[in-house]
Amino acid sequence: MSKFGELIETNVPVLLDFYTEWDDACKEMHAVLRDVAAALGDKARVIKIDVEKNSELAEALRVKGLPTLMIYKNGEMKWRQSGEQDANTLISLVQEYV
Repeated sequence: MSKFGELIETNVPVLLDFYTEWDDACKEMHAVLRDVAAALGDKARVIKIDVEKNSELAEALRVKGLPTLMIYKNGEMKWRQSGEQDANTLISLVQEYV
């Protein structure tokens, strides 16, 4: 959990994607997140978190549906939503916090 604190305690927005390898919606989000990361460059970070390998964190954050996306900045959650999102929506959301 302490590593998670380090991940989100930045003044750069952090887009987190909670996923599993076997979920089709999560698989579809991989390409979307690559596009988001490429578009944002060093203005933001995109981090994927496998809920099966990080079940304690997923439970602490009450991740139920997959994929679940969150935006953090300076350690504070700014936005959260479960389900697929398109690249343009995510880019716009993250840019609000740049």
